[in-house]
Amino acid sequence: MLLDEPSLGLAPLVVTEIYEIISKINQEQKMSMLIVEQNVRAALGVSNYGYVMENGRIVLDGPADRLKDNEDVKEFYMGISASGTQKSYKNIKHYRRRKRWLS
Repeated sequence: MLLDEPSLGLAPLVVTEIYEIISKINQEQKMSMLIVEQNVRAALGVSNYGYVMENGRIVLDGPADRLKDNEDVKEFYMGISASGTQKSYKNIKHYRRRKRWLS
């Protein structure tokens, strides 16, 4: 099953419910799913494996648990700083993603 942005524009409680349903279908029906999602926390929460794409290119992939622990994924896609706190880009004039994974 292919799901494209299942959380787009939905309230947080509805997103939680949607991902519970996705997980239930996956486990009970043994159905493989491909989820295209910008909500990284929700997607990795139910995934076994993930791909990070930028500008149409896969720049990082691996087991969901490894991606959840990746510093760049945390910082740039989950908004969590190295200290584990929420990161705010409001006060930064220009921010560029590190490209460690491309080298």
